[in-house]
Amino acid sequence: MIKYEEVYKIGRIGKPHGVKGETTLQLSDDVFDRVDADYLVVETDGILVPFFFEEYRFRSDSVVLVKFCDIDTLEQAKELTGCDVYFPRSLSDNDAEAMTWSAIVGFQLVDAIYNKVVGEITAVDDSTLNVLFEVTTTDGRDILVPASEELIQEVDTQQRTIYINIPEGILDL
Repeated sequence: MIKYEEVYKIGRIGKPHGVKGETTLQLSDDVFDRVDADYLVVETDGILVPFFFEEYRFRSDSVVLVKFCDIDTLEQAKELTGCDVYFPRSLSDNDAEAMTWSAIVGFQLVDAIYNKVVGEITAVDDSTLNVLFEVTTTDGRDILVPASEELIQEVDTQQRTIYINIPEGILDL
């Protein structure tokens, strides 16, 4: 059984394309530009299921047309519409320099100054110039922490931990 810690979200399946089971995949990560894989993980009915694909082709920078194995009709493709799509961390490039924001969701954020776990990164807001980690703290609060390269001290992909110099007062907000 695939666990959420083993994957990270890369997009969502959109409408079917044509009548032979091809679907559109709206990407939020550029994993296809960096890594080859034979399958993607699709969340259906709350379960993570591997879907092998026959082929894929880019329609634009953020939309891919995917033909999954054993999805051969328009009706079968429609059942996948709206499903979140994940990529296995084990197949991802584990180089901290090449990681995308999507790949670090689920990492622990540690205050590098006090060597104390702050919480888990639940999302990354990169919609503005100032990227923010959305973090659920160990005491259950939701906070925003700047994701500036100057503040990040270390990224440990094996332990899934990011050490960061947290600006004073951020944790008190």
